[in-house]
Amino acid sequence: MTHPGTPPVEVMWRPGCPFCSSLRRGLRRAGVATVEHDIWSSTQASARVRKATGGDETVPTVFVGGQALVNPSVRQVVDAIRVIAPDYQPEPPASNGIVRRLRAMRKSS
Repeated sequence: MTHPGTPPVEVMWRPGCPFCSSLRRGLRRAGVATVEHDIWSSTQASARVRKATGGDETVPTVFVGGQALVNPSVRQVVDAIRVIAPDYQPEPPASNGIVRRLRAMRKSS
C-alpha cells in the first residue's frame, strides 16, 4: 500500500540476480510498496537503468521519486523515501500462514 505523499518506489531487477532477490525480499519485509520492472522483459526499463548507471545494466537499481539508487540496501531505500516524504511509515509486513498459526498456538496455550 502506498501512502499519500509517498514517492513511488520502482525496483529494476532481472531473473537470476541474487542481489535483486535479496533486496526485493528485504523491501517486502520492511513494508515498502514497490513497482517492479524486469529489465530483460522491458526495453523501457533497461534503457532507464542504462541512463542511470552510465551505460550498463547494473541491478538492482531502484528509483525513489526521481532519484536512482544503484545496488542499494533496504536502509538506503527507506532513507531515500523519508527524505522525500518525511512522514512515511512503512506498512507492517503481512504475516504468512505459519506466523499466524504460531501466534494462534501461543494464544491457545
